[in-house]
Parts: sequence; structure tokens; C-alpha cells
Amino acid sequence: MRILHVATEIFPYVKVGGLADVMGALPAAQRALGADARVLVPGFPAVLRGLSHFETVGAGPDLEGVGEARFLLGRTADGVPVYVLDCPFLFDRPGGPYEESGDSHRKFGAVGLAGAQLGLGADPLWRPEVVQAHDWQSGLVPVHLALAQGPRPGTVMTIHNMAYQGIYPAGLLAELGLPPSCFHPAGAEFYGKINFLKAGLAYADRITTVSPTYAGEIQLPAGGAGLDGLLAHRSRDLTGILNGVDYQVWNPATSPHLEVHFDAKRLSARKISKNLLQRAMGLDEDAEAPLFAVVSRLAEQKGLDLVLENVAYLIQLDAQLLVLGTGDPVLEAGFQAAAAAHPGRVAVSLGFDEGLAHRILAGADVVLVPSRQEPCGLTQLYALRYGALPLVRRTGGLADTVVDAHAQSMMDSTATGFVFKEPISWILGETIGRACQLYRQDPKGWARIQRHAMAQDFGWGAAARDYLALYDQLARA
Repeated sequence: MRILHVATEIFPYVKVGGLADVMGALPAAQRALGADARVLVPGFPAVLRGLSHFETVGAGPDLEGVGEARFLLGRTADGVPVYVLDCPFLFDRPGGPYEESGDSHRKFGAVGLAGAQLGLGADPLWRPEVVQAHDWQSGLVPVHLALAQGPRPGTVMTIHNMAYQGIYPAGLLAELGLPPSCFHPAGAEFYGKINFLKAGLAYADRITTVSPTYAGEIQLPAGGAGLDGLLAHRSRDLTGILNGVDYQVWNPATSPHLEVHFDAKRLSARKISKNLLQRAMGLDEDAEAPLFAVVSRLAEQKGLDLVLENVAYLIQLDAQLLVLGTGDPVLEAGFQAAAAAHPGRVAVSLGFDEGLAHRILAGADVVLVPSRQEPCGLTQLYALRYGALPLVRRTGGLADTVVDAHAQSMMDSTATGFVFKEPISWILGETIGRACQLYRQDPKGWARIQRHAMAQDFGWGAAARDYLALYDQLARA
């Protein structure tokens, strides 16, 4: 089967969040199963620098004010064909891919139209049977395809995070190449404005999201971000497929970012990683202190205000805290103040460093993911493989991937971390206390949970098969 994925990030060339990891791994996993999966991404400078052996396959979309555009075809290092929408006016600029310059509607409107053009045969040598659009930036792909004349591929709209939807004034409709006929409550209209994500959800043949639990949550007002009614109406077309992990990248036995390698049979080497991490980050070199870590975008949605409220309690428990991330200035300042107040016990690195993320997972005892909402979450999956027990809130993909280390699960050896339910500071604190108690009082039990966590298989093979089964259903329909 021929599949085109349309997205705005792809690891290792352009990465802001988990979408890049998905695009870097899912198409390759599908190709390993015999599918001809390809990707379309915007021509950001890092993409043009990173991919190789480009050839021009055709002219790109003709949208008002975007200048010349063309389709280039290159390949990733592992052989996945990648179409690049080369449009210097829109994409050759400083800043990240979502840097707002007042014309983001044009950037991602062009992506939507480009995805549809490739779906309809812009490459004369290859035409997809299914086009899968990822997140709101690609939300107009299903719209353009649904409105096209003649045969078209099936369409899938995938939600990676409901919180981001791409909402713009209604007056931009013509500039985006959309007809007035799509601007209605069952289409692209959302409270008098254009909503890219809603448009994709309304016009796609099928809808997916990145975990089974999140698929249920987004059909309710608390999780649907204003689109719960539409999603509940389309519940028969909505499927939750859990994201996976690329274990060639996230593997403590081989990661080039680690000074000491280990696996479940060599857990003792992990103690060296912890010591090296403490030394590098200015923490006390204390093997007995449970080391809690955060590797995340710093945002209230991620529940990190709850972590900040528990810093004093962590110090009281004689534990340590290490934070890597960037985001909300208030949270950044709060964690920096905590590090200044507790030298040797709290350390903070603002920004994102891929290598440091690997070293933190290899050295931390517990990784905190207390999200108020988490569609899938990849950090907890990486942490499992690295033997850093995830401490998570029971929501979205976190609920689908971590088993709480309560008495019963410890006895039947299913535990892989720590889980709490309500996003309340003292409940998180209680779970932190429970983790500290187990760490200190039952080292053998802790190691048993680590080994079980490291044995979990969340590779991309299962997700790739589930998507291919969905495409087959779509093709038959």
C-alpha cells in the first residue's frame, strides 16, 4: 500500500516535540512491513541541509503571496522517501518551525494544499492510496481532497494534541484556497473563524489519535477543547493507536550519548550513570538520595506547577530534583529559584539538549510526568527502557503504558512505575513519598520493577500494523 504522511516535523532534521519522533519512526516501520510509506514536510533549512539526493518532481501549490514553490524528493538516512515543499519565501527564515511572523496561516495553508496535490498525483511517478495528515498544521489536507473532483485517496486525520488547533479569521478563506461552501458549522467554521484542526476532523474519512484512553477523553468536554461534540458524533470513525518508540535511538545499551552502557542484566552500571549525572549537573554525589527528573516542555498542561509545589517536600525527603526543559517563564523562574535555594539538591537546565535527555534518563531513579492531559507521552516510554521508573498521572497514554507499583502489582510482577489519579499537589506528593519509601526500603523490589519496566515492548511494529489495518479498512470502504 502507498501511504503519504503530511507533517511539519521529522526527526532528526526538525524537532519541536514528539511529532518529530513519530515521523522519524512510523513511516520506516511501515516500510519494514512492506508498505510504500513516504512523508511530506515543509522545506525548512534544516530539512534541506539534512536530506540527501534531491530531485525535483513537480511544481508546488500556487497560493497568493507565497512565491515560487516546488516539490523536491529526497531520502532519510534509513531510506524513507521524503517530499519537501521547497518555498523559500515561507520556510527559509530564522526561528523554529512554528515561529509566528503573522503569516502562519499561509505557511500551513500551503502545506495543506501541497499534501492534497501530492495525493492527486503531483508526482507523476507515484500516487498514494492513503494520505495521513498529522496535527492542525496539516489539517487542510483532507478538506482539499474531499472537495476535489474525480478519484482521490482515502484520508486520515491524526490528532497529536487537541490543545493546538490553528484558528484564524474567516476573511482568510479565499487566501487559503478554500471555497465558501466549506465554511459552516459541520465544516471548517468554528465560532465565526477558520479552524484548521476542526476542518481536518470534519472532512477526513477516518480520525486517529495517539492512545486509546485519549481517544475516549477527547470526546468529553473536559478533554475535547471545544471539539468534543464533533468527535463524539464521529466516534465510529475515531481510533486510538498508541505511539511507539524507536529503540535504535532510545537504547541504553547502545546510545552514543552515554558514557556507560547498560541493560536489564547489568543494572549495576546504572549507578555509575547516576553518579556521572549528579557530578555534571552540580548535584551532591549521593547514591542514597532518590533522584527525580523532569524532561519536558515546562507548561501547566504538563502538571509541572505541581512539581514546583512539591520541591520543599522533596528536600524534606532527602531526595534530589533535576529539571531539563523550557517553556512558561513563570515555571522557568520558579525552578531556577528552587535550584538557587537548594544547591546540590535541585538543578535546572533551561532549553532542550537531546544528549542530556538520554543521560538524565540513564541516571535518574524516577521520571516525573504528572500531566493534566497527555495524548500519548513518549518520555515515560523512553524512561521505561532506561530503567528510570515513570511517575505519572492516570490520563491519556500515560494510563495506557504505566502500571502502578502498589502492593498487588508488586506481587504479580506487573508494576512498571507509579501512578496517581487527581492533579492535586498533595496527591502527587503522596506518590513521591511512596516512591522514596520503596527506593530506600526495598532495593531488590525496586530492581525487580526496573527490570520489568525495561522489558516492556512499545516498539513501532504494533502501531505500524494497526495503521496498516486501518488503511485496509479505508480502502475497502
